[in-house]
Amino acid sequence: MKSCLIVDDSKVIRMVAKKILQELHFETQEAEDGKVALDLCRRQLPTAVLLDWNMPVMNGMEFMREMRALPGGKNVIVVFCTTENDISHIQEAMEAGADEYIMKPFDSEILQAKFQQVGLLED
Repeated sequence: MKSCLIVDDSKVIRMVAKKILQELHFETQEAEDGKVALDLCRRQLPTAVLLDWNMPVMNGMEFMREMRALPGGKNVIVVFCTTENDISHIQEAMEAGADEYIMKPFDSEILQAKFQQVGLLED
């Protein structure tokens, strides 16, 4: 079964994402910041990461760079999920290794479409 690590400091966002992803048949894990997420990835890499940008302790960009450096970390699909809608932020995330980008708030349709685009779901 495919797995997705949901990394967001908002409990509500994690809850919504978890519900949607479980309906799409993903195993889910949650982390409230990049450091917790990195610890989980060191134990076992997920298939995908749904990643917030602005978080305490370790932000999304720091997490992604560290996770990509882990053995196998380059194979994890990273979808940034944030309120940062500035084109320079989107470019920065993509250049740093994100596979896709979605804006908050999102719904099941948006998440499903992005996960299809990056090959996590079949059409």
